[in-house]
Amino acid sequence: MSVVSSVRVPYASYLRVYEPLAAFPEAERAHWTRYASGGRIPTAQDELRRSLADLAATPPVGVPAHESGDAFVAELDGVVCVCPWRTRLRGWLALDALAEMFPGPVLDAVLPPVVRGQAVADHERWSARNPDARPWIRTSVWQVPVRWFVLFADEEREYREAGEDGEPAVMRYRTPMVQARRRLARGLRTLRESMDEGPLTEGLVDVGRWLEEFHPRALVELDYGGLVHALPAEQLLADRSAADVAEGIAALGAGDAELAGEAYTRLAERWRAVRDRQFAN
Repeated sequence: MSVVSSVRVPYASYLRVYEPLAAFPEAERAHWTRYASGGRIPTAQDELRRSLADLAATPPVGVPAHESGDAFVAELDGVVCVCPWRTRLRGWLALDALAEMFPGPVLDAVLPPVVRGQAVADHERWSARNPDARPWIRTSVWQVPVRWFVLFADEEREYREAGEDGEPAVMRYRTPMVQARRRLARGLRTLRESMDEGPLTEGLVDVGRWLEEFHPRALVELDYGGLVHALPAEQLLADRSAADVAEGIAALGAGDAELAGEAYTRLAERWRAVRDRQFAN
């Protein structure tokens, strides 16, 4: 097996929206209907391997030349829902973020300026024709943003250890869109009533605007993705981050600053330890 086909990095987490087939225009709906019933559905690892294969090319392909026709598929109350990969659009958005993450010389070594310049020009032309386009998937590296946990309840947590047959471990939360929006609205209201505007409230506003773009009967998923390969099983078993966030927000609403601080401390220490792993040998 090649390195590209077996690798399980990078250590990224994902927030995904799966929409019912009825949410898509007729032509696209027909494509996803055939796709969802067509046999094996690619996994997140398949998507990752394809992306790494592009980066390993010479010169590297920062953004695919054509949009992906693949999607993740799930069911909500017996209704088939799909989450289009939109790899090309997400590649453009990720490329924009890279300039803030790496110094120029490092970025030039990974993706030469000519490659980035062509991608930027392609994105500008495409955006002019598709001004309302948005991704179905958001990505975060070496952490799960606290604002994502606001959308979920502890009982929606699902953890499955790696199987002996090679199946990777899974850590995720899933909830109906209506629940995600309701929890976000409640959490945002509590935060605004309890403290000044800050990064958490700003982040929740941003997530809320994104969720409003989708069908009300959609499914929202938080997937730990590659982070499950960076953390020991006992740490994943003990991870109740959504419960900690809910407890902290409830304590703020009740005026219990001490209890809210304890919940925040647990959460901050847990994810600080995860982020620190990116600098380990």
